[in-house]
Amino acid sequence: MKPIRTAICSFGMSGKVFHAPFLHVLPGFELYAVWERSKQLAAASYPYIRSVSTYEELLADDTIELVVVNTPNYTHFEYTKMALEAGKHVLVEKPFTATEGEAQTLAALAAEKGKVLALYHNRRWDSDFKTVQQVLQQGVLGDVVEVSIHFDRYKVELSPKQHKEVPQPGTGVLYDLGSHLIDQALVLFGMPQRVFADIRTVRPISKVDDYFEVLLYYPTLRVRLHSSYLVREAGAGFILHGSKGSFLKSRTDVQETALTEGQLPNREDWGTEPQSERGLLHTERDGVVVRKTVETLQGNYAGLYEGVWQAIRNGAPVPVSAEDGIAIIRIIEAAHRSNREGRVVDL
Repeated sequence: MKPIRTAICSFGMSGKVFHAPFLHVLPGFELYAVWERSKQLAAASYPYIRSVSTYEELLADDTIELVVVNTPNYTHFEYTKMALEAGKHVLVEKPFTATEGEAQTLAALAAEKGKVLALYHNRRWDSDFKTVQQVLQQGVLGDVVEVSIHFDRYKVELSPKQHKEVPQPGTGVLYDLGSHLIDQALVLFGMPQRVFADIRTVRPISKVDDYFEVLLYYPTLRVRLHSSYLVREAGAGFILHGSKGSFLKSRTDVQETALTEGQLPNREDWGTEPQSERGLLHTERDGVVVRKTVETLQGNYAGLYEGVWQAIRNGAPVPVSAEDGIAIIRIIEAAHRSNREGRVVDL
């Protein structure tokens, strides 16, 4: 296995918590360089890493194959474009871009350059979401007619990351957490036909949206996506109702907490939820009503990186493609249009 020499564009929370630990432990990758504009912090955790002070210096290194664009949302288009033009493969954080037009431009550029362009939608590899996928694939709910997906927080204070709190392209909770929920809905059910959205600012101190309710319309299914920063007591993260029964699952993937605590993702029990967080299945099998808990599958964000390795080295499908990202941004833009105009928007 030839490791992919990789550089990350920032060593803030995203770089320190979500990217560097996996690049460090996975044999398919070499954590080689980091762009640090002022403070050199990465070497404290990874003494071997090379720190560069400018993006141009990073891109000029011909030995770097993969660049992780994990900078503020409004920079994603520019920095991804620069990396592709420099002949690098790119893994870009969510949201992909601020507009569908920008996303289309990057997809076309990656195809022209023959480079892998992948999106970091790690929540596909959450334990709770993987369990929901399994329940749907087993068909135990019958014909699914109604789904709710929540990602709620209680966060009265503003983020210390100022770029998240200033109104500009790509900011707000719909672009931030909403990107995850839309991606999960698309993985489960494909592209909806129409969208309706209620997008608000519920904290008096906030200048960007921090609440949304998005309704996705399918022929025989409705999917509600919800997030708010004023939910102290969160309910189920996933609620699914079908012709045979229901499934409820809390949003309790343990990986982010473990990574924030400095744990490395190299244990056999990595991503294992406590049994107390098992989902509840209430359905009917062969005329018998069944009400039981369901074992939660193991989560592991390494699956995304392993997919990127396969795409770069073996030409396998990109685990989260630019086309996936285009669909997400298309829905976000349609949701904002729906909110402005107070109507259902066709996709």
